[in-house]
Amino acid sequence: MAQIVQLAAEPREGRRKTAAKALRMSGKVPAVLYGHGKETRAITIGGVQFERLLEVITPASTIVELGLGGQPVKALIREIQRHPLYPGIVHVDFQEVLAGEKVRLEIPVHLTGIPEGVRNQGGVLDQVLRTVQVEVLPADIPEHVELDVTPLLIGKSLHVSDLRIPNVTILNDAALTVATVVAPRIEEVAVAAAAAPVEGEAGAAAPEAVAEPEVIKKGKVEEAEEGAEE
Repeated sequence: MAQIVQLAAEPREGRRKTAAKALRMSGKVPAVLYGHGKETRAITIGGVQFERLLEVITPASTIVELGLGGQPVKALIREIQRHPLYPGIVHVDFQEVLAGEKVRLEIPVHLTGIPEGVRNQGGVLDQVLRTVQVEVLPADIPEHVELDVTPLLIGKSLHVSDLRIPNVTILNDAALTVATVVAPRIEEVAVAAAAAPVEGEAGAAAPEAVAEPEVIKKGKVEEAEEGAEE
């Protein structure tokens, strides 16, 4: 079931950079609402309210009900623009959705369980695909899809074809790997150990290099003592 949250919004008149900057200074965020062949509408949302909302939702798969003049509009968050240097949101794009019209979006893939190859064979779990693109009716949008990786042994993988999402069409190639268990990289450790110098070998010249300044220093001390005796 799709998650639906409410967000206050209001129409926005000015679209110039100076007007948008003034909005941000007042704690608001400029945004646009588009979709279904309608003219793109410029709107404004509360910056603090939207930031708090992002902390508890999955933006790409959550329906936001925008309150515009008493006529709520259901929409998806399509893009969030942030300033490259300073904290804060610069602009947000919303796409209006209708109950009977399918939409395309990405939903996260959550792995569950501990693979047998990790638990008993010392392998490492690698999640290759973290989101999948789907086509679905707004009411059926899932927050995420879960994939149980418990049976995986070293060298084995799970693919897009192993995902099960009710009332959803997955658009990714079914053969794409979602998760796999790989063997630990013991070879790299062995190579590093073999490359380390062994005490007593010809290549281990570091101690002599350290000892040389001590000999020089000792000579200078002896010369200084002889000068003092004179």
